[in-house]
Amino acid sequence: MAANNNVFLDKQEYGKDKVRLLKVHKDTKVHRVDDLTIRCLLSGAAFATSYTEASNKRVVATDSIKNTCYVLAKSSKVVDTLELFAGELANHFLNTYDWVEGAHVTIIRHRWARMNIDGKPHNHSFWRDGEETRQTDLFVKRGPNGLRTVVALKSAIAGLLVLKTTGSSFEDFVRDEYTTLAETKDRILSTCVDATWEFHVPAVKTEHFAAHLAQIPFNNIYDSVRDVTCKTFAEDESASVQATLYKMATQSIQNWKWLDRVSYALPNKHFFAVDLSYFRGTKNLQEHADVYQPVADPSGLISATVARAPGSHARL
Repeated sequence: MAANNNVFLDKQEYGKDKVRLLKVHKDTKVHRVDDLTIRCLLSGAAFATSYTEASNKRVVATDSIKNTCYVLAKSSKVVDTLELFAGELANHFLNTYDWVEGAHVTIIRHRWARMNIDGKPHNHSFWRDGEETRQTDLFVKRGPNGLRTVVALKSAIAGLLVLKTTGSSFEDFVRDEYTTLAETKDRILSTCVDATWEFHVPAVKTEHFAAHLAQIPFNNIYDSVRDVTCKTFAEDESASVQATLYKMATQSIQNWKWLDRVSYALPNKHFFAVDLSYFRGTKNLQEHADVYQPVADPSGLISATVARAPGSHARL
């Protein structure tokens, strides 16, 4: 290919996406499962020639990347902690191929709940109890002097569908010539929670990378953020989605010193009381409402990020 001095390769990464993997933990008679979807992407200057010169000399085949996910899942003791398993995968690619400069691993965990049979949890049978997922996204780069630099590490809850039938109002908002929405002191509040929390992880020596990550109680943090989300949603006398969101995020930042930022995206799932006054004057509005129509679109979308104050890590 002829050289072109007017353009350059600005950035690149490649790898394997949508690697499906089920890990069955059989260490006791009570089995556990981790149902994962994995993406592993590699980056580095050595890969540039695969784009600009059609040279595959440094390309690790994406099929090999897929196989690595399965091989490491077989030997790993931390598949049930997404962040640590992502760290194992990233560290493997950086250790194995010295020309890889960055490894970007994303893992999604799909839900399986244990069946209850005759009132007792079954040892090895499960059911899908919703489309909510747990997720993590880790980008690690090879640093100078044998360091591993975590460029970004964030985890998430996605698709947690929640609803409460009272305890939510929406009043005192702007009213002008475009406003038709009535104020309400009591309404159904429902949303599909997407929550993301970002970790503060200092650069460490390569040989200490896994142990350093293992000091962070990732599973406890996940459980806590989910619990705070549900508890705040249920108990808050919500003046708005914005106000409830802020309480959720603030509580999790305060609970865990490892968190830098917590973000939420909360779309409204609308349920509007059906006007039944046309039918023999039946009352079904305001305090009389108990029959509602779900309305999917259009919907409100409220999002925000709450961050730890600069320098506050030094005081933790």
